[in-house]
Amino acid sequence: MQTKVAVVILNYNGKRYLEQFLPSVVAYTSEAKIIVADNGSTDESIAFISEQYPDLEVVAMKQNTGFSTGYNLALQQVEAEYYVLLNSDIEVSPQWLASLLKLMEENPRIAACQPKVKAFHAKNKFEHAGAGGGFIDIFGFPFCRGRILDITEEDFGQYNDNKEVFWTSGACMIIRAKLYHELGGLDDDFFAHMEEIDLCWRLKNAGYQLFYCGESEVFHVGGGTLSYQSPQKLYLNFRNSLVMLVKNTPFPAVLWLTFFRMLIDGIGGIWFLYRGNWRSFYVVLQAHFYFYQHFFSILKKRKKARSLAKIDTHSQIFKGSIVWEYFIKKKKKFSEIINFQ
Repeated sequence: MQTKVAVVILNYNGKRYLEQFLPSVVAYTSEAKIIVADNGSTDESIAFISEQYPDLEVVAMKQNTGFSTGYNLALQQVEAEYYVLLNSDIEVSPQWLASLLKLMEENPRIAACQPKVKAFHAKNKFEHAGAGGGFIDIFGFPFCRGRILDITEEDFGQYNDNKEVFWTSGACMIIRAKLYHELGGLDDDFFAHMEEIDLCWRLKNAGYQLFYCGESEVFHVGGGTLSYQSPQKLYLNFRNSLVMLVKNTPFPAVLWLTFFRMLIDGIGGIWFLYRGNWRSFYVVLQAHFYFYQHFFSILKKRKKARSLAKIDTHSQIFKGSIVWEYFIKKKKKFSEIINFQ
């Protein structure tokens, strides 16, 4: 008999997080099968689970293949109607999953759904990875209700609703297993960062909805595998968001949007250089060199992604630049962005 819901926790050398957060997951997730997908950990993660949680299933992989491939490989071995992708550094709350599942069951057009994501170390504030639901600007830069670039809002109940969004957080999201596989899963080449947004964009283009559920709440540590200040994280964000833009934007808009996006990146690189941040300047160059080097393989990915597209999602994208809104117009809250709520 197929499992209804499988909560799959991708782990890499995260024993300390498993010790801290598995108790809440086990206590508040009685309606699902819990699986730990171990991404080639070299710490005592697997031994800990075997000793402390012998009833939990472990899918063990031989090496760390990153977030994208790690989940793709693990989910090939999991049969369920719904997958829940859950970071190991998340504390869940009572009814967190029941609320998400209820929303999915009520509307078959919803492909994926995320809870309210708040900061574990500041539980009155939203957390970077998803906050109150994800959106994207015309140049492929993501932002959230409750988080604009690096600024997070305090939670006053302003996002307690259930609302359609553009993307759902890979830190915690429930997705229909059939659609995950039909749309090709996460892009293996992304390794980590933006991979869930890319998948959500493909789901949007295929005519499905993505939702945020304000009735469900989780608390995320953030930066558990890669620090938010990590140069590798910055590189992956620049690289993957550019590739994602090219893969999912319709022709001919993709031509001029890619040009201006790379121009914005260049201005950002010059700003890093002006401030003496040579490492971040080099990261931007690396991201663009990757784009040039892999240009034709990216076009092949684009062809496949666009072949699955059924609708134009342009109307669901913020037509302005979130970078302009933040740095020039000094808007630091989602509610301050005119005509976009």
